[in-house]
Amino acid sequence: MVKTTKDELWLLTRRDPGKSDQDSNLTLPTKTRKPREALAKWGFLARMRVICYHTRVFMFQSPTYGSLELPQIRERILYFLSEEPERKYQLVVGTDSQPHNGSGVDFITAIVVHRIGYGGIYFWKRIVNKQHYVLRQRMYAEATMSLEMAETVLALLHKDGVTKYDVEIHVDIGKFGDTREMISEIIGMIRGSGYRVKMKPESYAASKVADRYT
Repeated sequence: MVKTTKDELWLLTRRDPGKSDQDSNLTLPTKTRKPREALAKWGFLARMRVICYHTRVFMFQSPTYGSLELPQIRERILYFLSEEPERKYQLVVGTDSQPHNGSGVDFITAIVVHRIGYGGIYFWKRIVNKQHYVLRQRMYAEATMSLEMAETVLALLHKDGVTKYDVEIHVDIGKFGDTREMISEIIGMIRGSGYRVKMKPESYAASKVADRYT
């Protein structure tokens, strides 16, 4: 039986997973106007499509399993689910980033499989981009990378019955701080793509798991 490591257990101080986005008392749009227009407004959509190729190549890391490629991640996820099939699970994707004094940005994207109330496993990967980002661009980059990774996870697990309704995206924005002005745009972009979304303080895949490695 696979044991959840200490590195993985710390992420699981969760609220009731049955609560919806509306429980945050924020009125958020169910649809964005046009996600591509919102991104194009900042002039870097094309660059983000290039950056996001990282969802299809390179190795992932896991504190439990070490270095893994996507087919191995699928095997580990399915095995983890099969160990206790009677439990409830949450499949989550999140991205966090850290700028490096004008020399580039370190992006970490995490895939988390949370066995509700009983631990979990996660996998993460890093991409370093030498481009300079203002805060708004960086938050959009994080959201775009998470969307790309969510699509990759769906492609990986769709034959196993996983759909968009099973995947949740966590974003590193919240109603406090400089990112509060981006809530409607980024949440709307993700919802408009068909995914459930959580923001801080509930977005543990981004603000705890991915953040741990930036």
